Amino acid sequence: IDRPIGDIDIATSALPEEVMAIFPRNVPVGLEHGTVIVVENGEPYEVTTFRTESEYEDFRRPSSVQFVRSLEEDLKRRDFTMNAIAMTEEGKMVDLFAGQEAIQQREIVTVGNAADRFQEDALRMMRGIRFVSTLGFSLEMKTKQAIETHGHLLEHIAIERITVEFEKLLTGTYCVKGLKELVET
Repeated sequence: IDRPIGDIDIATSALPEEVMAIFPRNVPVGLEHGTVIVVENGEPYEVTTFRTESEYEDFRRPSSVQFVRSLEEDLKRRDFTMNAIAMTEEGKMVDLFAGQEAIQQREIVTVGNAADRFQEDALRMMRGIRFVSTLGFSLEMKTKQAIETHGHLLEHIAIERITVEFEKLLTGTYCVKGLKELVET
């Protein structure tokens, strides 16, 4: 999509304590979610253990996190297919949910059932519309319908979190398209 890479997320089957044992220069920033910042050659890298999530009681954060050894299980919990693409350490692309196809089609598509993804984390709806604004993509039909149906769940999200997404939407190259989508949904 001709955009510079903003950051690289490193995911691993290693448990947080295994990551900390392998990389002694580390900062355990979110152990409950499996996240450790590893400092290598003076550069910080966020390393997160593969996980599954469940019991989203506040429509934002999981109440239960289970570490797993499977990349596939980890990718299933992602918001959109374009964000569920991984690369192995050998450089092989892992695209179990047709994220590259969605990018080529310029569509925002949820991983799995859209309603489920938005009930887990209602802020994902704002993120999807923000991607419309920043990338110029369109919402895939089922994704758009789920936003229309579940938009009321944003009432459960802290206004500060919504504001951050809205401000990013306003600064997008395609902000008029994003605002139109926001109004329509």
